[in-house]
Amino acid sequence: MLDYRIETFLVLCDCGSYRETAQRLHLSQPAVTQQIHHLEEVYQCKLFHYANRRLEKTPAAETLEIYARAARHQEQALREKLREEKPTRSLRVGATKTIGDYFLTDYIHRFLQEEENTLEFLVDSTQRLLHELEQNRLDFAVIEGFFDKERFDSILLRREPFVGICRKGHPFAGRTVPMEELLSETIIHREAGSGTRAILEQKLASYNESLDRFRHCICISSFKIILDLVREGYGVSFVYNILAESDPNLEKFWLEDGLMIREFNIVYLKHADLEEKIGWFFQE
Repeated sequence: MLDYRIETFLVLCDCGSYRETAQRLHLSQPAVTQQIHHLEEVYQCKLFHYANRRLEKTPAAETLEIYARAARHQEQALREKLREEKPTRSLRVGATKTIGDYFLTDYIHRFLQEEENTLEFLVDSTQRLLHELEQNRLDFAVIEGFFDKERFDSILLRREPFVGICRKGHPFAGRTVPMEELLSETIIHREAGSGTRAILEQKLASYNESLDRFRHCICISSFKIILDLVREGYGVSFVYNILAESDPNLEKFWLEDGLMIREFNIVYLKHADLEEKIGWFFQE
């Protein structure tokens, strides 16, 4: 059973406030402080300190948090297994939108062909999925965005080209396009926090450019709407090749410094034993 003081510690990591932690846990603030002091005595290290009146985690707290979140996940997995009356396979899986909507369907169908298998499946932004992993509300997530490799482990699932898309007959169709020419267009991009938005912004930064430099920007959270708008000539966008090839009425283009390749990764809490569950979902 996970020590209740570790649970308090994790809540404090989440909210960064002794007062808010006490409110969430229905404790007094001195009780929270006492529990953290107890952990500091046990582990012989300082866990939190104040900098410019803000509560910050020490490096020791960062390390403890990573192990504690994994331990909480393992504790929940054990409880679920002990409650089972018959063998079942229950998964909580997350995916970013491109992967969830266009890549994982066959895996979902195959997993659910077994009657005893149950699945919770969340499609959301990279940032939200990583948060849900840390809160132990997902077993693993399949993402194309950036993640902290100090806090999460990962398995490479696939490498996928990241390409420009435009309507048929557009001057960019089938071409390699200079950055200055690209900036003269309307760009249709995803919302902040999405993996594809982060990749696009990183690429622009390598040219010392940003989204603000485009002639016009349109922010859309739905890939279906993005494809519709590009097809109708409202602008250009950047998506994964698997998505670009899903619509025969779209054309592809590339930036002049070569093809962009990005990874689809299976991401899970560091030190959590997830190989078996990942195998359930991705077995051939």
